[in-house]
Amino acid sequence: MQPTFFENEVPQPLAARLRPTDLDEFVGQKHLLGPGKVLRRLIENDAVSSMIFWGPPGVGKTTLASIIARRTQAEFVDFSAVTSGIKEIRSVMQQADDNRRFGKKTIVFVDEIHRFNKAQQDAFLPFVEKGSIILIGATTENPSFEVNGALLSRCKVFVLQALTTGDLVALLRRAIDDPRGFGGENVRISPEMLEMIANFANGDARSALSTLEMVILNGDTEDGAITVTPETLEQCISKKSLLYDKKGEEHYNLISALHKSMRNSDPDAAVYWLARMLEAGEDPLYVARRVIRFASEDVGMADSKALEVAVAAYQACHYLGMPECSVHLTHAVVYMSLSPKSNALYAAYENAKLDAIKQLAEPVPLVIRNAPTRLMRELDYGKGYQYAHDADDKLTNMQCLPDSLLGREYYLPTDQGFEARYRERLEEIKAWKKAHKAK
Repeated sequence: MQPTFFENEVPQPLAARLRPTDLDEFVGQKHLLGPGKVLRRLIENDAVSSMIFWGPPGVGKTTLASIIARRTQAEFVDFSAVTSGIKEIRSVMQQADDNRRFGKKTIVFVDEIHRFNKAQQDAFLPFVEKGSIILIGATTENPSFEVNGALLSRCKVFVLQALTTGDLVALLRRAIDDPRGFGGENVRISPEMLEMIANFANGDARSALSTLEMVILNGDTEDGAITVTPETLEQCISKKSLLYDKKGEEHYNLISALHKSMRNSDPDAAVYWLARMLEAGEDPLYVARRVIRFASEDVGMADSKALEVAVAAYQACHYLGMPECSVHLTHAVVYMSLSPKSNALYAAYENAKLDAIKQLAEPVPLVIRNAPTRLMRELDYGKGYQYAHDADDKLTNMQCLPDSLLGREYYLPTDQGFEARYRERLEEIKAWKKAHKAK
């Protein structure tokens, strides 16, 4: 039989000692576990069904399983995808079948379910189908790609999010005060340093607690007190922590410097600011998301391939992480810096947004409304609609904007890069529509 959640190993790391035993101690995931939320009700009512917890490391997937194990009246079996084979799975499934005949439920928790191969996952399927087991899987990978379709279709996927800095700071403070943590010690550590640890952890509670434990164990002891100094903290995390100040202002200064260097077509400056962020412990996925935004906001249709490069860099960061993905981010940042620049897409949306907010109640023109019912057709929904593919030029003079916005232009292409071609095409379309304007 697999070891259970309740076996004690001595000595236990801080993260294990502080593992929440109920939902009130759980930090984060308010969208799932806040008052009245579905997952909270399922756990509190011991009514869980087969489900998968998907999220980055250290956000509470295993902890939720531990809480379920404590609350459920069912037999709870803990599997590890690393150590469990098909023979062991089948043995447990047979016991679950026997339990079902006697009216007892079996909940099977599979950590790192994405590590199970197809044959191992298939071994669960018939028992999930007939209700012999309730399967709970935990994964850091997208279950759409890593879990068999047939098994996935029988599970509800709950997406767990990286913890915020505020979540982690609250967790660290509890670790210092809680008797299971350092509540019996006189620990002196500044709020600024707790925030630095939280920032360094990048949303991972286990990483934050491990770092806290390390800095306290290496703190200066004098007169019965343990004092954590900035020097101790910096040595333990091997980063220049002071690059990120208390309020995160420097964090935003650095991403601003990166963004503006790329916009100014300065690859050397852009790579420098990128390195400053990554070497200070910034989450590479955060940087990658900002580069994706830049690809459309500042390059746009002057070079549409920029968006492909940015998205590919994000995927590389997701698959590899630091330090390997630093070269992929460099690739993307240099590409953005050297690309022709256009903010026409950004300007188009911002201008359209202003009109959309002012005229939220503006009706959709009848000609482009959908008409799935006879009543709608009788009310002239879709009447006069022109299907562009039936036209020789693939163009029509049909009006698509509301009357109040007729003639309004939002997308104004520049002459930069490939966008010059799109500008010529747009001018051709406008000339055609002017020549074929409805009388």
